[in-house]
Amino acid sequence: MKVENKSFIVTGGGSGIGRALTLALLEKGARVAAIDLNETSLKETQERANEFSDRLSLHVANITDQSRIEQLPQEILDIHGQIDGLINNAGIIQPFVKVNELTYEQIDKVMQVNFYGLLYMTKTFLPHLLERPEAHLVNISSMGGFLPVPGQSVYGASKAAVKLLTEGLYAELAETSVHVTVVFPGAIATNITQNSGVKIPEMGEAESKFKALPAEEAAQIIISGVEKNSYQVFVGNDSKMMNLLCRIAPKFANNLIAKQMKTLLSSK
Repeated sequence: MKVENKSFIVTGGGSGIGRALTLALLEKGARVAAIDLNETSLKETQERANEFSDRLSLHVANITDQSRIEQLPQEILDIHGQIDGLINNAGIIQPFVKVNELTYEQIDKVMQVNFYGLLYMTKTFLPHLLERPEAHLVNISSMGGFLPVPGQSVYGASKAAVKLLTEGLYAELAETSVHVTVVFPGAIATNITQNSGVKIPEMGEAESKFKALPAEEAAQIIISGVEKNSYQVFVGNDSKMMNLLCRIAPKFANNLIAKQMKTLLSSK
């Protein structure tokens, strides 16, 4: 589905991949309703939109607040007149500790934002997408959604849930006008740790080998996948390579990531 002249909703539009997606969509001629919990961040996105800001609307909302989410369709329709695409991008990570050291409150927060928030958005806006001649639903999972990462096991579980939900929706909507894409970003340079209230311990020499893809480049890859109606989009060479390795040698892939994460977890 070509994005030009389409109206998209982007959650987490105030920073990171969400901001990059918002700006890239605007540059390609789309209209965007950016949703974020942080009003200040949304306004910064608006400032960066420059001459395209007339096609951008800002909506402050917590995606885990079901009643607030149910208010959004009419707000957005009043401004943009139609809803052609939904990109469920908003998400958080967990503290870098083992499951045994997580509190139930920390676990619940990750699942509420990463899974239930996405589900609320999907359930609320899907009826509107189905009304369009052509529409697109994009859910951002993670490389951690198919590859277990020690110290991010609950985060990974939430993203694995996103993966399976999205693939199920693809099958359910196959004979409708709604395209469905699931996205698996690898390491992306964003402020997700800050937004999640998480601190990353120093990783020493291992950190120098860690090369994150710029959010702007990630956004371009995702939008390209949307325009190709891709079933799956792997963002970054790390995501592509680990997906292949997980399929060929899943235990080896698990042990490889565990070895790389050992320094980080042992510093806790």
